[in-house]
Amino acid sequence: MSRKPSFANLRSVTAPVASVTAPVTMPAAATVQGGASGGTTTQGPASRQGRKQIAGFFSPEMSFAMHTLARRQGRSLQTLMAEAFNDVLRKHGESPIGD
Repeated sequence: MSRKPSFANLRSVTAPVASVTAPVTMPAAATVQGGASGGTTTQGPASRQGRKQIAGFFSPEMSFAMHTLARRQGRSLQTLMAEAFNDVLRKHGESPIGD
């Protein structure tokens, strides 16, 4: 099975200087600002303010099952994942966060 192309592969490719005609400007919503950790972060939508991303890699079957369930229930995948994480916290004797 072949791998999907990755944008990371484009890092080694440089554009010729003659092809760049105008400076690139960032929209106001994507301004870069320093975070508390010292790194740079981009300001995203208001719905993401005060939130932190948790990501994982799952089998295609798990992905399909979760997306199908979310669509069937009219809920977002993020809402289902929050419910699952809260269930795991309860299972291990921790307080659910509820978000």
